[in-house]
Amino acid sequence: MNNKPWVKNYDQGVPETLAYPDTTVQAIFEETARKYADSICTIFHGATLTYRQVNELSDRLAAGLAGLGVKKGDRVGIFIPNTPQFVIVYYALLKLGAVVVATNPLYTEREIEYQVNDAGLEVMILMTNNYEKVKAIQGKTRIKRIIATNIKEQLPPVTRLLFTLAKEKKAGFKVTLRDNDVWMMDLIAKHKPEERPRVDIHMDDTALFQYSGGTTGLSKGVIATHRNLVCNTYQIDAWNPSGVEGKEVVLMAIPLYHAYGMVAGLNYGVKKAASFVMVPDPRNTADVLKNLTQYKATIYPGVPAMYNAINNHKDVQAGKYDLSSIKFCISGSAPLLRETKDRFEEITGGKLVEGYGLSETPVATHCNPVLGLNKPGSIGLPLPDVDCRVVDLEDGVTALEAGQIGEITIRGPQVMKGYHNMPTETANVLRDGWLYTGDIAYMDEDGYFFIVDRKKEMIKPGGFQVWPREVEEIIQKFAKVLEVGVAGVPDAHSGEAVKAWVVLKPGETATAEEIRSWCKEQLAAYKVPKDIEFVEALPRSTVGKILRRELVRQHKEGSHN
Repeated sequence: MNNKPWVKNYDQGVPETLAYPDTTVQAIFEETARKYADSICTIFHGATLTYRQVNELSDRLAAGLAGLGVKKGDRVGIFIPNTPQFVIVYYALLKLGAVVVATNPLYTEREIEYQVNDAGLEVMILMTNNYEKVKAIQGKTRIKRIIATNIKEQLPPVTRLLFTLAKEKKAGFKVTLRDNDVWMMDLIAKHKPEERPRVDIHMDDTALFQYSGGTTGLSKGVIATHRNLVCNTYQIDAWNPSGVEGKEVVLMAIPLYHAYGMVAGLNYGVKKAASFVMVPDPRNTADVLKNLTQYKATIYPGVPAMYNAINNHKDVQAGKYDLSSIKFCISGSAPLLRETKDRFEEITGGKLVEGYGLSETPVATHCNPVLGLNKPGSIGLPLPDVDCRVVDLEDGVTALEAGQIGEITIRGPQVMKGYHNMPTETANVLRDGWLYTGDIAYMDEDGYFFIVDRKKEMIKPGGFQVWPREVEEIIQKFAKVLEVGVAGVPDAHSGEAVKAWVVLKPGETATAEEIRSWCKEQLAAYKVPKDIEFVEALPRSTVGKILRRELVRQHKEGSHN
């Protein structure tokens, strides 16, 4: 059997292997800033910064941070949503050889405390609306210094004036810094770009701790090197040969604190010298549409829920938006339904392709061809220089033939160094040069991969094997259903039972029996949900994955009440 049957299905111009430069993440940015100094880098509510400006601001901030004692190898927290400030801080830290530890701005105090302590953070750079949250846990951590930025600092002058004190207070942005905390803008103002220390940074130095969402247990800090991030940036770039340097506009709505947004959005866009339209809240579909159309975005990395929201927006359906600027979108984090893809491509005229990746391969390993065949339900083909095999679920070693279901294992230049402070977990997933993903899949004869489910989320009613994703896909096709989550719940009779949580489309009504009858037509009896619960919304991770563990937790709590 051909070891890499997928290569024959690559789009024309996509190579099997790439030559990667001996460079670092911030060096790619500095090269773009040199070549495209006057091109717009960030757009935020109409305010723009050029590549030259962002480069100089990050140099000055790096000088200020060095003055506070931040040095190569120090882990520093970024607690900022998608704004120009995130980009400035990100590159300032990397220029010092520091390690970026980006935190989800929606995290609770408990979640922040765990991540801060695990990473050993002493400095946290945050947006002011998160200041009190971090101050509340500071005493239980090693944080010595907080550096704060206000959202209004990067707003255009008129918008800043309209952002009155009352609005600022109501939104939680108005704070008074305490102890020895400092304003980011004060640090920047105190230093000149040339004062930034020149640090010797190599490809195999650590660039990022990416904390997994904790959907499979305790959140783990993935150690990613500059090599991991640079190689993946080049792989994504090679996958879309039609991208034009200096001409692309990236709608940056996918969270930057996650490797998906950081690599497939920011790093890839910087390599292309693109402009970034900053959208802090991707759930605000009206704002996404406004930014997309106003700035004629050409690239929009996202998740199925985002594309669905656009497809179903009343003003889009009424033809009030021209979305024809869109050329290329990668969808990740959750299964992309064929209907979502077809409708979005019909509306925009662009290409929406499903990809696959993990925090442990920051970030992408597979993608459907941009121009070639997209197989429904497939995560596509391994990217250049990615080797992938499906291994036996029992022995974890035997490589399976096409069509056989097993665990996906991956080898490639973007595979992480390991988990921070977790040697056992690292040894469990990194074996003989292969990353064991925990995802169950099969490869077809053409080299396309199909995810069946998560290894840990398989349901076993009465000893049978049920993959939640299969049941979800059937229920999703029921005309009245907007979205669905399926998981296994404890059951006295069969040990575990299949349960579905269903969100109906607005204005629709349905009974559990209707949905069960629909399932019985297309699924074996043991796969049909024993219990169906109608809910208003499903719990999701910040990158759009349905949190099945959370559904199970809520079910258990409810059954005990």
